Amino acid sequence: MKILKIYFTILLVLFAIPVMVLSQSRQQKVIFVIADGIPADVIELAPKPNIEKIIQSGFYKRAFVGGTKGGYNQTPTISAPGYNNLLTGTWANKHHVVNNSITAPNYHYWTIFRYFKNQYPSKKTAIFSTWKDNRTKLVGEGLNETGGYQVDYVFDGYEFDTLQFPHDKMGTYIYRIDELVVDKADSTIRSAAPDLSWIYLEYTDEMGHRFGDGDSLKQAVRYLDEQMGRVWNAIEYRKKNFAEDWLIIITTDHGREPKFGKNHGGQSDRERTTWIVSNYSKPNQYLKQTNPAIVDILPSITQYLKIIIPPTNKSELDGVSFIDPVSISSAQATINNDSLQISWKSFELKGSVNIQISSTNEFKNGGIDQYHQIAVVPLADQHFVIPLSSLSSGYCKVLLVGKLNSVNTEININAKNNR
Repeated sequence: MKILKIYFTILLVLFAIPVMVLSQSRQQKVIFVIADGIPADVIELAPKPNIEKIIQSGFYKRAFVGGTKGGYNQTPTISAPGYNNLLTGTWANKHHVVNNSITAPNYHYWTIFRYFKNQYPSKKTAIFSTWKDNRTKLVGEGLNETGGYQVDYVFDGYEFDTLQFPHDKMGTYIYRIDELVVDKADSTIRSAAPDLSWIYLEYTDEMGHRFGDGDSLKQAVRYLDEQMGRVWNAIEYRKKNFAEDWLIIITTDHGREPKFGKNHGGQSDRERTTWIVSNYSKPNQYLKQTNPAIVDILPSITQYLKIIIPPTNKSELDGVSFIDPVSISSAQATINNDSLQISWKSFELKGSVNIQISSTNEFKNGGIDQYHQIAVVPLADQHFVIPLSSLSSGYCKVLLVGKLNSVNTEININAKNNR
Protein backbone atom coordinates (compact mmCIF):
# COMPACT_ATOMS: atom_id res chain seq x y z
CA MET A 1 0.00 0.00 0.00
CA LYS A 2 2.85 2.36 0.85
CA ILE A 3 4.48 1.65 -2.51
CA LEU A 4 1.21 2.51 -4.31
CA LYS A 5 1.00 5.85 -2.47
CA ILE A 6 4.55 6.71 -3.50
CA TYR A 7 3.75 5.73 -7.10
CA PHE A 8 0.66 7.96 -7.26
CA THR A 9 2.58 10.83 -5.66
CA ILE A 10 5.24 10.60 -8.36
CA LEU A 11 2.53 10.60 -11.06
CA LEU A 12 0.92 13.69 -9.60
CA VAL A 13 4.25 15.52 -9.53
CA LEU A 14 5.03 14.52 -13.12
CA PHE A 15 1.64 15.67 -14.36
CA ALA A 16 1.96 18.93 -12.43
CA ILE A 17 5.32 19.88 -13.99
CA PRO A 18 3.91 20.97 -17.39
CA VAL A 19 1.23 23.05 -15.65
CA MET A 20 3.83 24.75 -13.45
CA VAL A 21 6.10 25.48 -16.42
CA LEU A 22 3.18 26.84 -18.42
CA SER A 23 2.03 29.08 -15.58
CA GLN A 24 5.56 30.49 -15.25
CA SER A 25 6.01 31.41 -18.91
CA ARG A 26 7.57 34.88 -18.80
CA GLN A 27 6.06 37.99 -20.34
CA GLN A 28 8.36 40.23 -22.35
CA LYS A 29 8.29 43.99 -21.80
CA VAL A 30 10.19 46.87 -23.43
CA ILE A 31 11.17 50.37 -22.32
CA PHE A 32 13.05 52.70 -24.64
CA VAL A 33 14.50 55.99 -23.41
CA ILE A 34 15.58 59.01 -25.42
CA ALA A 35 17.83 61.31 -23.39
CA ASP A 36 18.08 64.38 -25.59
CA GLY A 37 21.25 65.75 -27.13
CA ILE A 38 24.13 63.88 -25.45
CA PRO A 39 27.22 63.38 -27.64
CA ALA A 40 28.98 60.03 -27.41
CA ASP A 41 32.19 61.58 -26.06
CA VAL A 42 30.22 63.19 -23.20
CA ILE A 43 28.38 60.05 -22.10
CA GLU A 44 31.56 58.02 -22.33
CA LEU A 45 33.57 60.31 -20.05
CA ALA A 46 30.81 61.00 -17.54
CA PRO A 47 30.57 59.11 -14.23
CA LYS A 48 27.43 56.99 -14.65
CA PRO A 49 27.32 54.14 -12.11
CA ASN A 50 23.67 53.29 -12.72
CA ILE A 51 23.95 53.24 -16.50
CA GLU A 52 27.09 51.12 -16.07
CA LYS A 53 24.98 48.49 -14.29
CA ILE A 54 22.80 48.27 -17.38
CA ILE A 55 25.85 48.10 -19.64
CA GLN A 56 27.29 45.27 -17.52
CA SER A 57 24.09 43.32 -18.15
CA GLY A 58 24.18 44.09 -21.88
CA PHE A 59 26.18 46.50 -24.03
CA TYR A 60 27.22 50.04 -24.90
CA LYS A 61 27.81 50.86 -28.56
CA ARG A 62 28.44 54.03 -30.49
CA ALA A 63 25.76 54.63 -33.11
CA PHE A 64 24.77 57.28 -35.63
CA VAL A 65 21.90 59.50 -36.75
CA GLY A 66 21.48 61.68 -39.82
CA GLY A 67 21.03 59.00 -42.48
CA THR A 68 23.67 58.70 -45.19
CA LYS A 69 25.75 61.86 -45.26
CA GLY A 70 25.20 63.50 -48.63
CA GLY A 71 22.81 60.75 -49.67
CA TYR A 72 19.14 60.52 -50.55
CA ASN A 73 18.16 59.85 -46.91
CA GLN A 74 20.33 62.47 -45.19
CA THR A 75 18.35 63.61 -42.16
CA PRO A 76 18.79 66.77 -40.05
CA THR A 77 20.40 66.06 -36.67
CA ILE A 78 17.48 67.76 -34.95
CA SER A 79 15.37 66.41 -32.12
CA ALA A 80 11.99 65.55 -33.68
CA PRO A 81 13.51 63.92 -36.78
CA GLY A 82 15.70 61.89 -34.43
CA TYR A 83 12.76 60.73 -32.34
CA ASN A 84 10.83 59.78 -35.47
CA ASN A 85 13.82 57.89 -36.87
CA LEU A 86 13.50 55.64 -33.83
CA LEU A 87 9.70 55.52 -33.77
CA THR A 88 9.32 54.54 -37.45
CA GLY A 89 12.61 52.79 -38.21
CA THR A 90 13.04 55.08 -41.24
CA TRP A 91 14.94 58.23 -42.17
CA ALA A 92 13.37 61.63 -42.85
CA ASN A 93 13.07 61.13 -46.62
CA LYS A 94 10.28 58.71 -45.70
CA HIS A 95 8.68 59.96 -42.48
CA HIS A 96 8.92 63.64 -43.55
CA VAL A 97 9.72 65.06 -40.11
CA VAL A 98 12.57 67.47 -40.83
CA ASN A 99 12.29 69.95 -37.94
CA ASN A 100 10.65 70.40 -34.56
CA SER A 101 7.50 71.95 -36.05
CA ILE A 102 6.32 68.48 -37.19
CA THR A 103 3.99 69.99 -39.78
CA ALA A 104 3.29 67.00 -42.04
CA PRO A 105 4.45 63.58 -40.81
CA ASN A 106 3.95 60.78 -43.31
CA TYR A 107 1.92 58.37 -41.21
CA HIS A 108 2.10 55.66 -43.88
CA TYR A 109 5.38 54.81 -42.11
CA TRP A 110 4.01 53.30 -38.90
CA THR A 111 5.45 53.90 -35.45
CA ILE A 112 6.42 51.14 -33.05
CA PHE A 113 3.25 51.88 -31.09
CA ARG A 114 1.03 51.24 -34.10
CA TYR A 115 2.80 47.99 -34.96
CA PHE A 116 2.44 46.89 -31.36
CA LYS A 117 -1.24 47.79 -30.94
CA ASN A 118 -2.07 46.36 -34.35
CA GLN A 119 -0.89 42.94 -33.19
CA TYR A 120 -1.61 43.15 -29.46
CA PRO A 121 -4.65 45.45 -29.02
CA SER A 122 -5.23 44.35 -25.43
CA LYS A 123 -1.65 44.90 -24.26
CA LYS A 124 -0.67 48.16 -22.61
CA THR A 125 1.49 51.05 -23.80
CA ALA A 126 2.86 54.08 -21.98
CA ILE A 127 4.49 57.41 -22.77
CA PHE A 128 6.36 59.39 -20.10
CA SER A 129 7.51 62.57 -21.79
CA THR A 130 8.72 66.11 -21.19
CA TRP A 131 7.38 67.09 -24.63
CA LYS A 132 3.70 66.51 -25.44
CA ASP A 133 4.23 66.63 -29.23
CA ASN A 134 5.92 63.26 -29.03
CA ARG A 135 2.55 61.65 -28.39
CA THR A 136 0.16 63.97 -30.20
CA LYS A 137 2.15 64.64 -33.39
CA LEU A 138 4.81 61.94 -33.84
CA VAL A 139 2.94 58.92 -32.49
CA GLY A 140 -0.27 60.62 -33.62
CA GLU A 141 -2.36 59.13 -30.85
CA GLY A 142 -6.01 58.70 -31.79
CA LEU A 143 -5.67 60.02 -35.34
CA ASN A 144 -7.45 58.22 -38.16
CA GLU A 145 -4.20 58.34 -40.14
CA THR A 146 -2.41 56.34 -37.45
CA GLY A 147 -5.10 53.74 -36.88
CA GLY A 148 -6.83 55.57 -34.02
CA TYR A 149 -4.84 53.76 -31.32
CA GLN A 150 -4.72 55.19 -27.82
CA VAL A 151 -1.77 55.15 -25.44
CA ASP A 152 -2.90 53.45 -22.23
CA TYR A 153 -0.77 55.37 -19.71
CA VAL A 154 0.04 58.99 -20.52
CA PHE A 155 2.23 61.34 -18.49
CA ASP A 156 3.14 64.43 -20.53
CA GLY A 157 2.18 68.04 -21.18
CA TYR A 158 3.80 69.32 -17.99
CA GLU A 159 5.67 71.99 -19.96
CA PHE A 160 2.33 73.86 -20.21
CA ASP A 161 1.77 73.82 -16.45
CA THR A 162 3.49 77.09 -15.54
CA LEU A 163 1.98 77.12 -12.05
CA GLN A 164 3.63 73.89 -10.98
CA PHE A 165 6.65 74.46 -13.22
CA PRO A 166 7.28 78.21 -13.64
CA HIS A 167 9.66 78.77 -16.52
CA ASP A 168 12.89 80.14 -15.08
CA LYS A 169 15.77 81.63 -17.07
CA MET A 170 18.17 78.82 -16.18
CA GLY A 171 15.89 76.06 -17.47
CA THR A 172 15.77 74.19 -14.17
CA TYR A 173 12.01 73.75 -14.58
CA ILE A 174 12.79 71.22 -17.33
CA TYR A 175 14.86 69.20 -14.86
CA ARG A 176 11.93 69.27 -12.46
CA ILE A 177 9.61 68.04 -15.23
CA ASP A 178 12.09 65.27 -16.11
CA GLU A 179 12.09 64.28 -12.45
CA LEU A 180 8.30 64.02 -12.39
CA VAL A 181 8.30 62.06 -15.64
CA VAL A 182 10.74 59.55 -14.16
CA ASP A 183 8.74 59.35 -10.92
CA LYS A 184 5.66 58.50 -12.97
CA ALA A 185 7.61 55.91 -14.95
CA ASP A 186 8.99 54.36 -11.76
CA SER A 187 5.60 54.02 -10.07
CA THR A 188 3.79 52.89 -13.23
CA ILE A 189 6.38 50.23 -14.04
CA ARG A 190 6.15 48.86 -10.51
CA SER A 191 2.34 48.86 -10.33
CA ALA A 192 1.11 48.34 -13.89
CA ALA A 193 4.14 47.14 -15.91
CA PRO A 194 3.11 48.43 -19.36
CA ASP A 195 4.23 46.14 -22.18
CA LEU A 196 5.77 48.91 -24.31
CA SER A 197 6.92 52.22 -22.81
CA TRP A 198 8.71 55.34 -24.05
CA ILE A 199 10.51 57.70 -21.66
CA TYR A 200 11.66 61.03 -23.10
CA LEU A 201 13.88 63.41 -21.08
CA GLU A 202 14.93 66.89 -22.22
CA TYR A 203 17.14 68.52 -19.60
CA THR A 204 20.47 67.39 -21.08
CA ASP A 205 19.68 69.10 -24.39
CA GLU A 206 18.51 72.24 -22.60
CA MET A 207 21.84 72.53 -20.79
CA GLY A 208 23.73 71.91 -24.02
CA HIS A 209 21.87 74.71 -25.80
CA ARG A 210 22.30 77.16 -22.92
CA PHE A 211 25.88 76.44 -21.90
CA GLY A 212 27.44 74.11 -24.45
CA ASP A 213 30.03 71.56 -23.40
CA GLY A 214 30.99 71.99 -19.79
CA ASP A 215 29.93 71.56 -16.20
CA SER A 216 26.19 72.15 -16.72
CA LEU A 217 25.93 69.42 -19.34
CA LYS A 218 28.02 67.07 -17.20
CA GLN A 219 25.74 67.71 -14.22
CA ALA A 220 22.71 67.03 -16.42
CA VAL A 221 24.20 63.66 -17.36
CA ARG A 222 24.72 62.87 -13.66
CA TYR A 223 21.03 63.64 -13.09
CA LEU A 224 20.16 61.36 -16.01
CA ASP A 225 22.21 58.55 -14.50
CA GLU A 226 20.36 58.85 -11.20
CA GLN A 227 17.04 58.80 -13.07
CA MET A 228 18.02 55.71 -15.04
CA GLY A 229 18.95 54.07 -11.76
CA ARG A 230 15.37 54.50 -10.55
CA VAL A 231 13.99 53.06 -13.78
CA TRP A 232 16.43 50.15 -13.61
CA ASN A 233 15.48 49.42 -10.01
CA ALA A 234 11.80 49.36 -11.00
CA ILE A 235 12.62 46.88 -13.76
CA GLU A 236 14.61 44.72 -11.35
CA TYR A 237 11.67 44.80 -8.95
CA ARG A 238 9.34 43.50 -11.65
CA LYS A 239 11.79 40.81 -12.77
CA LYS A 240 12.25 39.58 -9.21
CA ASN A 241 8.61 39.51 -8.19
CA PHE A 242 6.80 38.69 -11.45
CA ALA A 243 7.32 36.32 -14.37
CA GLU A 244 8.63 39.05 -16.67
CA ASP A 245 11.65 39.70 -18.85
CA TRP A 246 12.49 43.33 -19.61
CA LEU A 247 14.44 44.92 -22.43
CA ILE A 248 15.61 48.49 -21.85
CA ILE A 249 17.21 50.58 -24.59
CA ILE A 250 18.64 54.03 -23.83
CA THR A 251 19.83 56.31 -26.60
CA THR A 252 20.03 59.93 -27.71
CA ASP A 253 18.64 61.72 -30.75
CA HIS A 254 21.72 63.65 -31.89
CA GLY A 255 25.16 64.83 -30.85
CA ARG A 256 26.32 68.44 -30.78
CA GLU A 257 28.45 70.71 -32.97
CA PRO A 258 32.15 70.18 -32.28
CA LYS A 259 33.38 73.66 -31.37
CA PHE A 260 31.22 74.71 -28.41
CA GLY A 261 28.47 72.07 -28.22
CA LYS A 262 25.64 74.60 -28.05
CA ASN A 263 23.95 73.69 -31.30
CA HIS A 264 23.18 70.77 -33.61
CA GLY A 265 21.39 70.08 -36.89
CA GLY A 266 24.34 69.71 -39.24
CA GLN A 267 26.28 66.72 -40.50
CA SER A 268 29.55 66.99 -38.59
CA ASP A 269 30.84 63.72 -37.15
CA ARG A 270 30.07 64.85 -33.61
CA GLU A 271 26.50 65.82 -34.45
CA ARG A 272 25.95 62.47 -36.17
CA THR A 273 27.64 60.28 -33.57
CA THR A 274 25.34 58.94 -30.87
CA TRP A 275 25.20 55.81 -28.71
CA ILE A 276 22.99 52.94 -27.60
CA VAL A 277 22.89 51.34 -24.13
CA SER A 278 20.89 48.18 -23.50
CA ASN A 279 20.64 45.30 -21.06
CA TYR A 280 20.32 42.87 -23.98
CA SER A 281 23.11 40.40 -23.32
CA LYS A 282 23.49 38.60 -26.65
CA PRO A 283 23.56 41.15 -29.47
CA ASN A 284 24.08 39.69 -32.92
CA GLN A 285 27.01 40.03 -35.31
CA TYR A 286 25.41 43.01 -37.01
CA LEU A 287 25.77 45.09 -33.85
CA LYS A 288 29.24 43.71 -33.10
CA GLN A 289 30.66 44.23 -36.59
CA THR A 290 29.03 47.47 -37.76
CA ASN A 291 28.15 50.96 -36.63
CA PRO A 292 24.43 50.72 -35.73
CA ALA A 293 21.91 53.48 -36.34
CA ILE A 294 18.97 54.88 -34.44
CA VAL A 295 16.68 53.28 -37.06
CA ASP A 296 17.88 49.84 -35.87
CA ILE A 297 16.01 50.19 -32.58
CA LEU A 298 12.50 49.64 -34.01
CA PRO A 299 13.28 46.30 -35.72
CA SER A 300 15.10 45.20 -32.57
CA ILE A 301 12.05 45.92 -30.42
CA THR A 302 9.70 44.19 -32.87
CA GLN A 303 11.99 41.17 -32.88
CA TYR A 304 12.06 41.03 -29.08
CA LEU A 305 8.29 41.40 -28.75
CA LYS A 306 7.63 39.03 -31.68
CA ILE A 307 5.71 41.65 -33.62
CA ILE A 308 4.97 40.58 -37.19
CA ILE A 309 5.36 43.58 -39.50
CA PRO A 310 3.22 43.55 -42.68
CA PRO A 311 5.47 42.68 -45.67
CA THR A 312 4.92 45.97 -47.51
CA ASN A 313 5.87 47.92 -44.38
CA LYS A 314 8.81 45.65 -43.65
CA SER A 315 10.34 46.30 -47.06
CA GLU A 316 10.47 50.03 -46.20
CA LEU A 317 12.33 49.74 -42.90
CA ASP A 318 15.78 51.33 -42.95
CA GLY A 319 17.02 49.57 -39.82
CA VAL A 320 18.39 46.14 -38.99
CA SER A 321 17.68 44.30 -35.74
CA PHE A 322 20.52 43.73 -33.28
CA ILE A 323 18.48 40.91 -31.71
CA ASP A 324 18.72 37.40 -33.21
CA PRO A 325 20.82 36.57 -36.30
CA VAL A 326 20.41 38.51 -39.55
CA SER A 327 21.56 37.74 -43.08
CA ILE A 328 22.31 41.14 -44.54
CA SER A 329 22.80 44.85 -43.91
CA SER A 330 24.21 48.06 -45.41
CA ALA A 331 22.57 48.11 -48.84
CA GLN A 332 24.04 50.62 -51.28
CA ALA A 333 23.35 51.49 -54.91
CA THR A 334 25.72 53.60 -57.02
CA ILE A 335 26.31 54.35 -60.69
CA ASN A 336 29.60 53.37 -62.30
CA ASN A 337 29.84 54.12 -66.02
CA ASP A 338 26.91 52.31 -67.63
CA SER A 339 26.01 50.03 -64.74
CA LEU A 340 24.12 50.06 -61.47
CA GLN A 341 26.38 48.76 -58.70
CA ILE A 342 24.55 47.13 -55.80
CA SER A 343 26.43 46.13 -52.65
CA TRP A 344 25.66 44.81 -49.18
CA LYS A 345 27.29 43.28 -46.11
CA SER A 346 26.55 39.62 -45.45
CA PHE A 347 26.55 37.79 -42.12
CA GLU A 348 26.24 34.25 -43.50
CA LEU A 349 28.76 32.28 -45.52
CA LYS A 350 26.04 30.31 -47.25
CA GLY A 351 22.68 31.27 -48.64
CA SER A 352 21.49 33.66 -51.32
CA VAL A 353 20.14 37.16 -51.72
CA ASN A 354 17.12 37.91 -53.86
CA ILE A 355 17.64 41.23 -55.67
CA GLN A 356 14.40 43.02 -56.49
CA ILE A 357 13.73 46.41 -58.06
CA SER A 358 10.69 48.67 -58.26
CA SER A 359 10.46 51.73 -60.50
CA THR A 360 7.74 53.33 -58.36
CA ASN A 361 7.45 54.79 -54.87
CA GLU A 362 3.73 54.45 -54.20
CA PHE A 363 4.13 53.31 -50.58
CA LYS A 364 4.68 56.90 -49.46
CA ASN A 365 1.18 57.70 -50.76
CA GLY A 366 -0.44 54.66 -49.18
CA GLY A 367 -0.05 52.48 -52.27
CA ILE A 368 1.89 49.31 -53.06
CA ASP A 369 5.06 49.08 -55.12
CA GLN A 370 5.50 46.16 -57.49
CA TYR A 371 8.97 44.65 -57.21
CA HIS A 372 10.51 42.57 -59.98
CA GLN A 373 13.17 39.98 -59.32
CA ILE A 374 16.42 40.84 -61.05
CA ALA A 375 18.63 38.03 -59.82
CA VAL A 376 19.31 35.53 -57.05
CA VAL A 377 23.00 35.50 -56.20
CA PRO A 378 25.21 34.11 -53.42
CA LEU A 379 24.88 36.18 -50.29
CA ALA A 380 28.63 36.07 -49.76
CA ASP A 381 29.28 37.90 -53.06
CA GLN A 382 28.24 41.19 -51.43
CA HIS A 383 28.09 42.82 -54.88
CA PHE A 384 26.06 42.69 -58.08
CA VAL A 385 26.13 44.72 -61.30
CA ILE A 386 23.11 45.57 -63.44
CA PRO A 387 23.51 47.24 -66.89
CA LEU A 388 21.61 50.51 -66.97
CA SER A 389 20.21 49.56 -70.37
CA SER A 390 18.22 46.76 -68.73
CA LEU A 391 16.34 49.13 -66.40
CA SER A 392 12.95 50.46 -67.44
CA SER A 393 13.09 53.65 -65.39
CA GLY A 394 15.51 56.24 -64.07
CA TYR A 395 14.26 55.68 -60.53
CA CYS A 396 14.94 52.44 -58.63
CA LYS A 397 13.90 51.17 -55.24
CA VAL A 398 16.18 48.23 -54.49
CA LEU A 399 15.13 45.48 -52.10
CA LEU A 400 17.65 42.83 -51.04
CA VAL A 401 16.00 39.83 -49.42
CA GLY A 402 18.04 37.35 -47.39
CA LYS A 403 16.84 34.33 -45.48
CA LEU A 404 16.58 36.15 -42.14
CA ASN A 405 15.92 39.78 -43.09
CA SER A 406 15.77 42.30 -45.91
CA VAL A 407 17.35 45.71 -46.51
CA ASN A 408 16.60 48.45 -48.99
CA THR A 409 18.07 51.42 -50.78
CA GLU A 410 17.06 53.66 -53.66
CA ILE A 411 18.65 55.68 -56.41
CA ASN A 412 17.63 58.20 -59.05
CA ILE A 413 19.80 57.23 -62.01
CA ASN A 414 19.25 60.56 -63.74
CA ALA A 415 20.23 62.65 -60.72
CA LYS A 416 23.53 64.49 -60.93
CA ASN A 417 24.49 63.92 -57.30
CA ASN A 418 24.54 60.13 -57.28
CA ARG A 419 27.39 58.83 -55.20
